[in-house]
Amino acid sequence: MGSITEPPEVLGHLIGGALVGTFFGILMSYGLVGPMAKSLEQTQAAESKYMECIKIAVVAHMQGYAPQVSIEFARKILGSDVRPSFAEVEEQIQNIPAD
Repeated sequence: MGSITEPPEVLGHLIGGALVGTFFGILMSYGLVGPMAKSLEQTQAAESKYMECIKIAVVAHMQGYAPQVSIEFARKILGSDVRPSFAEVEEQIQNIPAD
């Protein structure tokens, strides 16, 4: 607003610069920063679910449940896209070497 008394040629350059800066900021926020933030959010959510699965298994075991039941509690926390089937879990448990 301090340049309002300038001639139209100067005002045109100033307004053009302001528009370019505004559009560049919008492009960067929606084209770069927004998608990057969404990707980081999804990565953190996946890591959080992984840690929650471990926590549920440990807490169930500490409460005195059998290991198979504790594993089943933890398995139920996982999403259907990464959750192993009951048969796969049982097969892995059977293949654990006994010490």
